[in-house]
Amino acid sequence: MTGNLFIVCAPSGTGKTSIIQELLKAEPRIELSVSYTTRAPRPGEVDDRDYHFVSERQFAQMTEAGEFLESALVHGNHYGTSQRWINARLAAGSDIMLEIDWQGAAQIRKVIPGAIVIFVLPPSFDALLSRLNARAQDAPDVIARRLAAAREEISHVSESKYVIINDDFDQAVQDLISIVRVQRLRTPVQLIHHRDKISRMN
Repeated sequence: MTGNLFIVCAPSGTGKTSIIQELLKAEPRIELSVSYTTRAPRPGEVDDRDYHFVSERQFAQMTEAGEFLESALVHGNHYGTSQRWINARLAAGSDIMLEIDWQGAAQIRKVIPGAIVIFVLPPSFDALLSRLNARAQDAPDVIARRLAAAREEISHVSESKYVIINDDFDQAVQDLISIVRVQRLRTPVQLIHHRDKISRMN
């Protein structure tokens, strides 16, 4: 049995992490993939829960060893997804949620064409700027770079299967839950998941 691989992409500051956390509360059967990164932990982040925080040297060694399903340089920091962990969990029938950028999503779609890419967008660039300022985590020059990166990222929205506009947070959460549930109801998935029940009806 093979699980679903969900990929959520979004510019920094759109609220994708908070939306995903609410999804995980509503759908506990989904496992969140924890990425590797070379960036420093932000306040409140915990190693091996939010990210696997590694050095530039460790990341380079893992890349050379072919350990990443995808990797990308984002805002000056490296991010990567464990190929071994993803393959093992999907093979076991688990549904996996990935929170990565469009570069990583494009890499994964080449290897796993059935990956379900979901883009989360802000209602406007003004709203995105307000959210980035409200976080009070970045200097003005960093925010400017994030906005420029957001324009580049949003230009790839047509490469996704679904789009969620995070204008109303609760509605955005429900939209993501709906996407997950409808994917689980697809005939090929149901025929595998409920093989015994369906065979008894034939």
